[in-house]
Amino acid sequence: MRQSVQKIIILGSTGSIGTSTLNCIRRFPDRFKVSALAAGNNIGLLCRQIEEFKPEVVSIAGMQHVELLRERFGGTVRIVKGPGALERLVEETESAIVVNALVGAVGLRPTVVGLEKKNRVALANKESLVIGGELITALLAEGNGELVPVDSEHSAILQCLSGVSGTATVESIILTASGGPFRTMPIDRFGSITPRDALNHPTWAMGKKITVDAATLMNKGFEVIEAHHLFRLPYEQLRVWIHPQSIIHSLVEFHDGAMMAQLGLPDMELPIQFALGYPERLPMRGKRLSLPEIGSLEFCEPDYDRFPCLRLCLDAGKQGGTAPAVVNAANEVAVAAFLEEKISFSDIAVVVEEALQSQKAQPATSVEEIERADTAARNHAATTISRKGSA
Repeated sequence: MRQSVQKIIILGSTGSIGTSTLNCIRRFPDRFKVSALAAGNNIGLLCRQIEEFKPEVVSIAGMQHVELLRERFGGTVRIVKGPGALERLVEETESAIVVNALVGAVGLRPTVVGLEKKNRVALANKESLVIGGELITALLAEGNGELVPVDSEHSAILQCLSGVSGTATVESIILTASGGPFRTMPIDRFGSITPRDALNHPTWAMGKKITVDAATLMNKGFEVIEAHHLFRLPYEQLRVWIHPQSIIHSLVEFHDGAMMAQLGLPDMELPIQFALGYPERLPMRGKRLSLPEIGSLEFCEPDYDRFPCLRLCLDAGKQGGTAPAVVNAANEVAVAAFLEEKISFSDIAVVVEEALQSQKAQPATSVEEIERADTAARNHAATTISRKGSA
């Protein structure tokens, strides 16, 4: 029986996840159609995407580009702009799937709106679950939409759990991390790490912010918090292993001692396409994984002295409430400051820890409560960075 064409909204269409999503859509023009695109400031790429995919609605964060969009496409597409544009774009555009590839806390509200519309949200915006996991879990429990992870680690877990009824037989979930570019660097040399060093990831090609998060392992801590909410497991059953080759993306250990793992080359198109077609597995051409060619796979436990951001994430996750929102917000500010060379690489964890200690976690039962904690954490982080700059 012929499948109906599913309309897709892509938030963050000009980033690495967004462009990879469009590659997946190109493979299956009879299955998927772009209904809306939202981008940051890459007006040139967005214009090319509009010309090729002909969405009904577009939005761009850079208000200076709106007039250009209106001149080129005003008669053929609707332009959503201004405060709340992303939420309105999701709310007002016909769609079956919302791919949320935004970076940062800005992704939370569109995720909530997509779920309330009963859409499938293919989630690459990890902050939605990190800062709003309790709220989103409650929405899903009430029958609002469907959440399918796009992160390679959570997609791997979902694939390993395919056919498993519930998590009663799961003893633990193990998320793997490459360890980034500094997993073997002596800690006493961390003070000399430059933004260029941190952006040189050994296995994955990602945006600047998430690449720095991968170097500090903050990203992996966020993924543990995500896994807690996605798979409804306590933190005691969630573990992290360092795996430099990035071939095994996650493992599930069952209560009889068996382990299942999902393996694949480090290519984000596989988990993106899996999320679009789920539960169906759609075909994909390209290079195949050859374990003889890889030769060997390494694993070790993470060093929390080397990666204090991982510890901070786990502490915040266990506190719950608004604590993860505080860590996320302070980290966004600290990473931006590091990339601007205002603070050192090691200072990222210091800024985050001070912000976490400055607030008592509150229940994260509304977007407004989460955003209040987010704002306070950003202000505290900015003050800490300013103090360090004047020291």
